[in-house]
Order: sequence, then structure tokens, then C-alpha cells
Amino acid sequence: MTTRLTSLVLNRRSVVASLLAVPAAAAFGVRLTRAQSQLTVTMVTDTAGLGDQNFNDLAKRGLDESAAKLGVKTAVIESRDQAAYVPNLTQAAESSDLTIGVGFLLTDAITEVAGQYADKKFLLIDSVSDAPNVASVTFKEQEGAFLAGVVAAKMTKTNKLGAVGGVKIPPVVRYVVGFTAGAKSINPDIDVIVAYADNFDDPALGKELSLAQYNQGADIVFPVAGKTGVGSFDAAKEKGTGVWVIAADVDQSQLGAQYQLAVARKGVDTAVFTVTKELVDGDFKGGPQTLGLKEDGVGLETPGNHVPQDVLALAARYKAAIIAGALTVPSTEDELKAFKPVAPDALPAASPAAATPA
Repeated sequence: MTTRLTSLVLNRRSVVASLLAVPAAAAFGVRLTRAQSQLTVTMVTDTAGLGDQNFNDLAKRGLDESAAKLGVKTAVIESRDQAAYVPNLTQAAESSDLTIGVGFLLTDAITEVAGQYADKKFLLIDSVSDAPNVASVTFKEQEGAFLAGVVAAKMTKTNKLGAVGGVKIPPVVRYVVGFTAGAKSINPDIDVIVAYADNFDDPALGKELSLAQYNQGADIVFPVAGKTGVGSFDAAKEKGTGVWVIAADVDQSQLGAQYQLAVARKGVDTAVFTVTKELVDGDFKGGPQTLGLKEDGVGLETPGNHVPQDVLALAARYKAAIIAGALTVPSTEDELKAFKPVAPDALPAASPAAATPA
């Protein structure tokens, strides 16, 4: 009797152990399957390429984060000229699950290639494609730039500011327009000198344009020009103490921390990581999405702590007003012409929650 009871107990334990092993094995099987079918994500740069210390490098940061945290296989194809966009995107689509086009200038090319690879997925940064398999992420650059303009107008000693744009495309215009609107909200009579380089890959020209603005009396320059904008830091170094640069997209302290007043941050890296994660999780969806201050897609950073706390507090009040919808920042030159500057005393009362604008 004892022997039979022992046998029954052992058999029951074996059955239970087997049943428990099924989900574990299934889960292990899923992990094996995912490992065996590792997803590939390839990024295609605009003509400035890697090493621009700005837009493309920021996108690459998001790609590297995706590789480290999500386990995807990654690659980068650099575009030497605009004629390379379609061939490069095609090459990426042939071998990748997600192809990322970095920049407004790739819009037509990615739409064309996405139409030829309907079973593949694409991400376009800074523009919108009507192809259903393209996730298009744009930003309200004007909102972060508005805060930078507020800071610049409070910090200038000459009441003259400069802005150096790369190619005159909508994202760059939004930056310049927002910066101007923010500055004029502090001082409607402030002079904002604007110049466009017509490219994103010429630091020497960026330096020349920035020096011209410094020589006209501007003491703060806002480059929105990719690699061309590196020249603004070279110009500041040549001018020496008393001039500043406000960086666009990303902290560029490595170019001259003592000259960088602030950063109008743009979450290109966040967009790359977020859409890649959606791919990994099986939640990828095509279509447009726009990120502003409310979504933490743009913002203001002051990594060198060169901006006084009272100026940051004022920028925080403007940020709160924008998020609440009490202030709409212009995004085009026509909207800027119609914009009525919003003076600090016209803002809602400061909220304890609005401590910093970043």
C-alpha cells in the first residue's frame, strides 16, 4: 500500500512538473525565435552625414540606444549627395525591417521607395510622407526656439541677435521664426539678423555668416544649420569673450562650452528609439505625429549653467503658457508677421510646478 501511494505521488509530481514546463518552454521558444529573427534597422543620413555633431549624430544616438536596449541589429548608410537618397534607401529597404530617413530633404525619396517596398516599414524624421508604411515624425521646433529667444533677449547686451539657417526648409524656418518671436516678446524693438547658408555641410561658411552677424553688433547667434553651424562656434572663439552661441537640436558643449549659452533641444534620438521600440513590440504604425513642448519632443537646456535663475524662471512661465494653449508660437514667416509679442506681464501667474523650462 505504501509503495503504491508513493508511486502515485511521484507520478502526479511528474505530471505537474511537465505541465509547468510547457509555458516555460514556450516562453523559451519565443526568445529563441526572436533571437533567430533579429530585427535590422538601417539609418540613411542626409548629405551632412555622420560627424556633423548635430542632426545626423543625434539620430545615430537614438539608433545606438536601440541596439543597446532593444537588441536590434543596426547599420548606417551615408548620403554623399541628394542623388544618392533613392539608391541608399533602396539598399536599406532590401536588407532591413525598418529604414530611417534622416531629414526633410529625404521626403520624396522615402515616399518613392516605401511605395516599392510595401511590406517594409520606414521612419521619416522632420517631414511627412503620405505612404502608409512610413511613420513620419515632425517637431514643433518653434516652441523650444521661442524659449531660446526669450533667454537670448534677456541676456543680450547689444539688443542684436543673429540666426544662421542651413537650407530654408520648414523645420529650419520654424526654429528661426520661433526664436524671433520669443526675443520680440521680451523686447519688440530687438534686432534679429537672419542669414541662410543654403546647405548643411559647410562650417567655413557658417563661420563667415556668424562673424558677419557678430560684426554687425549681435552678441548671441543661433545656428540652425547642421554641420554648417559648427562654424558659429569657430566664429565665437575668434571674437572671444562677450559673445554667445545657442545650439539647435543637441548640446554642443564639445565645440566650446564657454561660448554655449543654451540649447534648443530636439528629440530626434527619442523619435528614433520610440519608433524602433514600436517595431520590436509589434506596435508600429504609419502616419504622422508631431512632438512639441507638451510631448517633451522639444525643450530648452542650459548645460553650462550660464543663464541666471530668474531668466530660467521666466522661460518656464512662457513654457507653461505654451503647453496650456494660452500662447501659440508662430511657425511660418507669414505667421510671424501677424504675431503680437506676448510680454512677460501678460503671462498667467507663475505656477510652483513650473520650476525649469527644460
